[in-house]
Amino acid sequence: MSSGHDRSSHQCESEAAYDVIVIGGGHAGVEACWAAASVIGLEGRVALVTMDPSKIGVMSCNPAIGGLGKGQIVREIDALGGVMGRAADATGIMFKMLNTSKGAAVRGPRCQNDKYEYSHEVQRLIASRTNIDVIAACVDDLLVDHHKIVGVKLTRHDQTSIQLMSDAVVLTTGTFMRALMHTGKQQTPGGRVGEGSAVGIAHALVQLGFELGRLKTGTPPRLNRDTIDWDGLPGQCGDENPMPFSDLSPSVLPGGRFPTLEQTECRLTSTTVEMHELIRANLDKAPMYSGQIDASAGPRYCPSIEDKVVRFADRQEHHVFLEPESLSTNEIYCNGISTSLPEDVQATFLAMMPGCKHAEVLRYGYAVEYDMVWPHQIDSTTMTKRVEGLFLAGQINGTSGYEEAAGQGLVAGLNAARFVAGGREAMVRLGREQAYIGVMLDDLVTKTPREPYRMFTSRAEHRLLLRADNSDQRLTPLGKELGLVCDQRWRIYQEKSEAQTALRVQMERQFVAGKSLISLARRPDITVSQLCCYLEEAGLERPAASTMQHLVTEARYEGYLKRQAAEIRRRQDAEQRLIPSWLQVQSVTGLRGEAAEAIARFQPATLGQAARLAGVGPADVTLLAVAIRRGRLASMGSG
Repeated sequence: MSSGHDRSSHQCESEAAYDVIVIGGGHAGVEACWAAASVIGLEGRVALVTMDPSKIGVMSCNPAIGGLGKGQIVREIDALGGVMGRAADATGIMFKMLNTSKGAAVRGPRCQNDKYEYSHEVQRLIASRTNIDVIAACVDDLLVDHHKIVGVKLTRHDQTSIQLMSDAVVLTTGTFMRALMHTGKQQTPGGRVGEGSAVGIAHALVQLGFELGRLKTGTPPRLNRDTIDWDGLPGQCGDENPMPFSDLSPSVLPGGRFPTLEQTECRLTSTTVEMHELIRANLDKAPMYSGQIDASAGPRYCPSIEDKVVRFADRQEHHVFLEPESLSTNEIYCNGISTSLPEDVQATFLAMMPGCKHAEVLRYGYAVEYDMVWPHQIDSTTMTKRVEGLFLAGQINGTSGYEEAAGQGLVAGLNAARFVAGGREAMVRLGREQAYIGVMLDDLVTKTPREPYRMFTSRAEHRLLLRADNSDQRLTPLGKELGLVCDQRWRIYQEKSEAQTALRVQMERQFVAGKSLISLARRPDITVSQLCCYLEEAGLERPAASTMQHLVTEARYEGYLKRQAAEIRRRQDAEQRLIPSWLQVQSVTGLRGEAAEAIARFQPATLGQAARLAGVGPADVTLLAVAIRRGRLASMGSG
């Protein structure tokens, strides 16, 4: 038994056994325990260990779900039976489809949420699962025996110790691993205001030989809405007819009503030249510029206002979105000005923004630096290569965002449960052509992140296939097969699929001016509303707008989709061909040193992953394939 300690040396007051243990109650931890509980069934037991159960599902930064690339992930989580889409729909206070002026492949659903209602809804859902036990404790150590996880050692708040035993542990520590918050020169241990730092896990991982990195993230100030010139600022409204994230929502929300909560608006303001000058004059007080923060990098695509004024010195202003955090409070989130400058500097520059001259600061912005595990040490199942049965998900893998964390959590929980039941062979990998979640995990294990990883539609080479509107078609049958999808969700999926098939048949049979409606649907000048009217004029029932929109999208992309499908079939063999553990990369004849070094470091699971490593070329992949084939033939011959 190891992790720096022998199991016999642990003095614990009690011990309990679980099928799967999940550490952390953030968005990754929630999806992990939910997925594991779905797969193992009512006879199994899942432990969700968190420092504070009242913080499960908390939106610690922006109180919003979805966006470009991210919204597709939420839809995929829902298609696989997850929690995030349901919670977002139940607590959304402004829904908006982004990029509507562009094609369906790059549109992204997003909603602003009541952050308090969101965490309450997540906690309600978790409490509804009788096979999930929530345990309030800190993790002191990981128990490992011969490179296999066997459990964890915890300390409860009353200082009593407990050992939880399991062959599968999912770590989702977020920004809490050796976390340190910075506001100017002020430093406070913790990954979120009012909460502590997880030190024991970081020490245990180092003892086990994991290579840790240090990253940073940040959050902006919160203002008092009553002290902002709210009505004097331009408004940002949601969609008139919003679309839910979850296909379950119309069936499970109170009264079948969506949206459930009162809808609100955001306001738009901006930074100013005067504000930029003040920030530049105080850069020596910003922890990232003073050298106070050790982290290698922060989020490139969500930079602090300090980063913005330095990197975009020619810009005279940057948009700042003032977003309500709740219907029950006056807290306003200042989206666009994440900062760790001292409080007095923040107070001065906030008053320089239009509409905010007299704004009261409810909470100042701050930066968080935290430990992460370089993700080349996991594979795309999220299980670590060093310790069997140990899974990592969320910001511990160097990612940024609720949605990215939740997607990893779902895969980790699914595979943890399947690993316990059937070992390595039972685990599942999502392909790049199947889901944005698959793209993300493949990127993580084949590339070393220079900054926290964030999903964009541009990362997916098959984004015409990976749309938000077809997530259920891509993934719900798989989710049903894996035990993730409940009977109600499956019934809704079948009904929706039947409606889409029936509509397609109608569109092929109905003609206008000698042309079938399906051929008209391919024309960009024909609207969804027009097509619905044509059906009504023919005496047929008007379909749901979402059903017609989906059919129109499929019709217009049909040629492209066929070409992408053909390309995927051509690449499928290499993409799925596993690299056996017995292959000694250094002994492969002709393999270049750079390629051998990259493969040895990242240990790709498949030839497809190997092909995407920096330093590995097509010739190197061919040599690997030949070596694998020869090795198998030799093995068969000797047998």
